[in-house]
Amino acid sequence: MQLSLAVSLLIGATLFAICGAEDPYRFFSWNVTYGDIYPLGVRQQGILINGQFPGPDIHSVTNDNLIINVFNSLDEPFLISWNGIQQRRNSFEDGVYGTTCPIPPGKNFTYILQVKDQIGSFYYFPSLAFHKAAGGFGGIRILSRPRIPVPFDDPAGDYTVLIGDWYKRNHTDLRALLDGGRKLPNPDGILINGRSSNGFSLNVEQGKTYRLRISNVGLQDSLNFRIQGHKMKLVEVEGTHTLETTYSSLDVHVGQSYSVLITADQPPQDYYIVASSRFTSQVLTTTGVLRYANSNAQVSGPIPGGPTIQVDWSLNQARSIRTNLTASGPRPNPQGSYHYGMINTTRTIRLSSSAGQVNGKQRYAINSVSFIPADTPLKIADFFKISGVFTPGSISYQPTGGGIYLDTSVMQVDYRSFVEFVFENPEDIIQSYHLDGYQFFVVGMDGGQWTEASRSQYNLRDGVARSTIQVYPKSWSAIYVPLDNVGMWNLRSEFWARQYLGQQFYLRVYTTSTSLRDEYPIPKNALLCGRAAGRRTRPL
Repeated sequence: MQLSLAVSLLIGATLFAICGAEDPYRFFSWNVTYGDIYPLGVRQQGILINGQFPGPDIHSVTNDNLIINVFNSLDEPFLISWNGIQQRRNSFEDGVYGTTCPIPPGKNFTYILQVKDQIGSFYYFPSLAFHKAAGGFGGIRILSRPRIPVPFDDPAGDYTVLIGDWYKRNHTDLRALLDGGRKLPNPDGILINGRSSNGFSLNVEQGKTYRLRISNVGLQDSLNFRIQGHKMKLVEVEGTHTLETTYSSLDVHVGQSYSVLITADQPPQDYYIVASSRFTSQVLTTTGVLRYANSNAQVSGPIPGGPTIQVDWSLNQARSIRTNLTASGPRPNPQGSYHYGMINTTRTIRLSSSAGQVNGKQRYAINSVSFIPADTPLKIADFFKISGVFTPGSISYQPTGGGIYLDTSVMQVDYRSFVEFVFENPEDIIQSYHLDGYQFFVVGMDGGQWTEASRSQYNLRDGVARSTIQVYPKSWSAIYVPLDNVGMWNLRSEFWARQYLGQQFYLRVYTTSTSLRDEYPIPKNALLCGRAAGRRTRPL
């Protein structure tokens, strides 16, 4: 293992030397194991990283190179993906099966990531085999470089808060249900940083302000987050500094990340931290504790209530989240200097979800295509020009209205085009979508059917740039995407059972150029599998 690590580090240094990188390196060594966990009071098989559940935080600064050596001590293949990290010019490192060969049991792989031109709050998670239902996730924070102004004072503390729904069953049992063509039951509870009711606590001091980086790492439920007696000032969403709007509670849809500031301005005692499910027939609730120094009273009384099934409340809150146009992002120039609303779109892509049976088994689809993995990661097959693995254009740019069918769906789009995506949700559940490799501009969302006339209500000035968007029941959401990152990028439902059963596809952002300015070559240490097994990546 030591030799493997040394070789991996040499490879990483060589790759970034070729590309002219001079930014700092941060090194991580992770051992992924099974271990007993008891988040809802019963023993389960969890996935631990260095013995931790949730896994360790990644702390970094804009442009840092992250060298993460992952040892797979499980009994099945494993991959980690990095939600919101854009992997500029380097989709080989994205850690989903369409881009990266799984790490075999007993083996290791060194991810070489650069958080190029990014700031903000994100998370990582295991992407294969429904492992996400067992843990293996953790927070990622990217701080601004020292000379880049941040639009608020340094907080007294900076905390990761991972919220999500949870099952008492092991991930293997849940996966067996899905593989058998069945739907999953509703989750059993909600966790905050891996703990259920009052298991999580946050210590604060009177008069000081703290930053909470809240991510919904769950499997399906939107969650409402609130703190008894305290307001939350939203300051950042998935890498964008926002207008500093104050909320008493915040809807965090599955897959999304938010940063809020809270000030300990109440009498010194203990207060409930609450996360509860949204848009569910049975409301699940869990609590933590905000504990003041010198607290003179424990939490007591009723748990503060929050919204439950109200769509308009959530929609109006979502529309109120806007970009701070004058604040710097990862670079000194203001975030508003990119005028996305003044750029003509080159294509409109409409994506509509559906659910149904194929060969007597439950499946989910986008534009009627239910994704099935190929025998070789798509990006690796693309690099080696292996035919027969996928077909560009195997999913339509518009809903077809036909029945669900199975295919390895890949949509091809041109590098440097500027595309309007419209997510259409004809179903009666809330949905959430994530696009790897990108931040996109949220320009609109509303109930009913999207039409071209819907563009009249678009926000073309200060829509928030993010990587995960919700689509309300029987509603639509629209985004603008500048396709400036060559690669093979996963567009997926964050409702994890739906993703597992086909509600995803890959966006092939294509150019004929072979310049390093447009895309890095395959990493020298890339694992090769499927039809690429036995090939060589490239000469040293």
